[in-house]
Amino acid sequence: MADKFLFTPGPLSTTATVKQAALRDLGSRDDEFLSVVLDVRRRLLEMAEAAGAGYEAIPMQGSGTFAVESVLGSLVPEAGKLLVVANGAYGERMAKIASMLRIAHSKLALPEWEPVSLAAIDAALDADPAITHLGVIHCETSTGLLNDVESIGARTNARGVCLIVDAMSSLGGVPLNVPAAHIDAIVSSANKCVQGIPGFGFAIVRRSLLEASEGVARSLSLDLVAQWKGLEANGQFRFTPPVQALLAFHQALLELEAEGGVAARAARYAGNHQTLEACMAALGFVPYLDTGFRSHIISAYRYPEHPSWNFEAFYRELSDEGFVIYPGKVSNADCFRIGTIGNLYPQHIEALCAAMERALARMGAGTAGAPL
Repeated sequence: MADKFLFTPGPLSTTATVKQAALRDLGSRDDEFLSVVLDVRRRLLEMAEAAGAGYEAIPMQGSGTFAVESVLGSLVPEAGKLLVVANGAYGERMAKIASMLRIAHSKLALPEWEPVSLAAIDAALDADPAITHLGVIHCETSTGLLNDVESIGARTNARGVCLIVDAMSSLGGVPLNVPAAHIDAIVSSANKCVQGIPGFGFAIVRRSLLEASEGVARSLSLDLVAQWKGLEANGQFRFTPPVQALLAFHQALLELEAEGGVAARAARYAGNHQTLEACMAALGFVPYLDTGFRSHIISAYRYPEHPSWNFEAFYRELSDEGFVIYPGKVSNADCFRIGTIGNLYPQHIEALCAAMERALARMGAGTAGAPL
């Protein structure tokens, strides 16, 4: 069966060579596999510009949310307090994780349609000196909005507050110098901008923070410090690793390097995004975010008011032609989303646009250039 093109925030369209790399049986204690894990950890530090800067890269089985939960549950001590800055669904999820783990925390809820306010962060930190950790989303995947984590890091660093960043859909596709941004822990997933397959997330964490967090973990299987210590001791995961996902991810990291690194990949994604914006404007779709707030990762578009519009029908029409888009995740508007990351190029965006025009015509919901 032919693969469909995935215009989603992940899993993404991957290369044939990444998929091929997963078609192996390899023992989890085999020397070859352990060398792959070691090289993956090394390359992740390089990708984050954190090599030699006192950071460690730690893969963790499960989805990206597992890795976020691992970081929060392992690095915020019982005597600490977390401030979650939420301007979208994934910030809200971080707050829910803190609540479920009974981590002392407060939530700074901000509008979904604009970047995190530095003034609001300052006010929250001024009002509560008990806050020791701050969690924020880099690219809020619900809208595609990119928060300025570098400026946030300058604030937290000046106050001695530990900064935890969920960069699930941005790391590897948006240039970010983690040490220069004063980020203490950053989390992402194998099946996002590195263009691997699902199976694990990973955290890049200051070594000093890991060392200070011994015994903090609220979970056996998601104990990030124990995972790190095990990898350091013998190169092995404590529990069964996702072998095939790691083999694919290693190949994906090699392909990221061959493409020219994060800057080159970001430029390709930006080209995809520009092509999409022009196409959607021509079709009459209205973006959820203002122009200056949109990232090149994923874009949210409002439902048209046309009486024949129906998202489920639109989705099926596109899927039948081999193009998969994504439902919305915004609390105050009906939207759908289109991702521009993964093994996609502008010609794939153009093909999607042509398919959307055909789908709208079949639905009787508008034609190119006409308002929806």
